[in-house]
Amino acid sequence: MDWLGLVIGNSRSHWAYFRDDKLVHTWNTPHSLEMQTQLWQQFIPPECSPKNSLDIPLFFASVVPQQSQIWRSYPHSREIILADVPLGDMYSSLGIDRALAVYAALINWNTPALVIDGGTALTFTGGIPSPQLKLVGGAILPGLDLQLRSLVGGTAALPFFGGNLIDVPNRWGRSTIESIRSGVVYTLLAGVRDFVKDWQQKFPESKIILTGGDSPLLENYLQGLEPSLSGKLIIDPDLIFAGIKAIIHQEVNCELSC
Repeated sequence: MDWLGLVIGNSRSHWAYFRDDKLVHTWNTPHSLEMQTQLWQQFIPPECSPKNSLDIPLFFASVVPQQSQIWRSYPHSREIILADVPLGDMYSSLGIDRALAVYAALINWNTPALVIDGGTALTFTGGIPSPQLKLVGGAILPGLDLQLRSLVGGTAALPFFGGNLIDVPNRWGRSTIESIRSGVVYTLLAGVRDFVKDWQQKFPESKIILTGGDSPLLENYLQGLEPSLSGKLIIDPDLIFAGIKAIIHQEVNCELSC
């Protein structure tokens, strides 16, 4: 069976095209208030495109209520909500994206897991797999790009240059741009390292998984500044889609057994 996965984040919509259990293609689109179907059709490669795309089941999760409403009217759509995630000790305001990501991590590795999602917000979500899959907790702070934009937006004299620079900045900047990057990057990384250190003290056998658009940057920065983390960080950009797939399997198995 071909099916679509959709995760509606704070800034963009994240898509995945599955053929049975195989992830074939992923892409991102901006949020759109109309013509969403035509928008995603433009991104599906020809070899994946079915004869009638509206017949493809769509499984979606969203942290943006206005966007959720758009996709509830899509034919064959199924919204994944917090109650669908079999994870203990969740709280009602937990983001569905965070719940799906840590659920997938616990299933995939069957060890305690800390998921660091580098998106618009930088989130930490920790869970343990036994005696049952369970949320431990987490934290949320502005992501790298959001921090840079916030600083520039609040200070008219400072230029914005984007947050996608790979190299670790000089700590003691010799220009305004270098100083901005240094302040944001080193402060953010100090916080990340502190959360990782505390988590590893509690769960030494834990996996540390990076996901989200800034995950390659975070990995590069962290390994450059903290060599002890080399080889211990796992990048999985499709972790949330693995969570959606696991929910689908769970529902199918329940239907078969019932």
